[in-house]
Amino acid sequence: MLQKVSAKPRNILFVTGTRADYGKLEPLAIEACSAGFPVTFFVTGMHMMKKYGLTKTEVHRSGLFKVVEYINQRQDDPQDLVLAKTVIGFSDFLRETRPDLVVIHGDRVEALACALVCAMNYIRCAHIEGGEVSGTIDEVFRHCNTKLSSMHLVSSKVALDRVVRLGEPLSSVKVIGSPELDIHARPSGVSLDKVLDRYEIASADYGICIFHPVTSEAGNMEAQADSLFSSLKDTQRFFVVILPNNDPGAQAILRQIEQLPGDRFRVLPSMRFRYFSELLKNAKVLIGNSSAGVREAPYLGIPSLDIGTRQTRRALAPSVSKASAFDRAGISHFVGTEWGKRHRRDDSFGMGTASRRFRDLIQSPEFWTRPMQKHFAEDGADA
Repeated sequence: MLQKVSAKPRNILFVTGTRADYGKLEPLAIEACSAGFPVTFFVTGMHMMKKYGLTKTEVHRSGLFKVVEYINQRQDDPQDLVLAKTVIGFSDFLRETRPDLVVIHGDRVEALACALVCAMNYIRCAHIEGGEVSGTIDEVFRHCNTKLSSMHLVSSKVALDRVVRLGEPLSSVKVIGSPELDIHARPSGVSLDKVLDRYEIASADYGICIFHPVTSEAGNMEAQADSLFSSLKDTQRFFVVILPNNDPGAQAILRQIEQLPGDRFRVLPSMRFRYFSELLKNAKVLIGNSSAGVREAPYLGIPSLDIGTRQTRRALAPSVSKASAFDRAGISHFVGTEWGKRHRRDDSFGMGTASRRFRDLIQSPEFWTRPMQKHFAEDGADA
């Protein structure tokens, strides 16, 4: 009797360029590993920069994945040059390895470069959290990634509708939720005391501030940062400040951060994701323009203040307030009225089940048999 030969496991390659996107991709990668899929991480971008905490160590720490490192930039390289370098390095790597699936996230320039290479080489590419809007060039990158990718794993029904309006067939779009919520939905595994001790945070009565550059506003980012941090100083509260990403305008923000008084601000280049999760769960408020303010904070019921235009038009939960960086009265009012409050959990971006849904998808034969030739799908219809 002939024995059935089992199919060769599909190799999955995840691309990560920042601490933030790794926090979203890790739950999916762990689930893929547990389902028997060989997983590799292509690690590049801010992960490789000492100034931002050399966060490539986070990817190595799990011990579950093969890790390939690639340096794609020097400090202050323009984004077009970073794009070009990443295309060259990823193209060389892809030609050697030919993974069955590449998974990219969101709107960073590294994801754009890798999606482009996949499209030109007919490598299956899944895009996480497409179909969303923001107030920067990141939105342009995100929609480009949607058009370059063959599968779309989005965080909400609203995002699904946008991807379909971009001409993608409805059959290629699946709502799985935001993957980082999988981590926040369960115990972090570390105590708050351990977090405070490890990162030398002097007070348990703290807020968190994360303020990233807006590429289209690079000319006045220093003025915005000066106003925001001056407002926070005026509140007389203690804040943990996490360094911004390295987009154009970052140096202006860093100059202001360097002037913050150490007795009122604890500045960190980055944090381990589980430790950040515990820190966020116990924060009194979250202030800045990180997506954490419109996703993770509402999911956890933490009051957040969205500063400026970076998250413009993203879904806003009742726990989210808005203010300009120059609205010192508004910032003061928010801190004075929202400090320590807790709001009802908002599940607009999922319920912490994204990794399980991802596993179900990649275990489905239909996922691997979709045609690679793309077309513009009128009203979401397949060809």
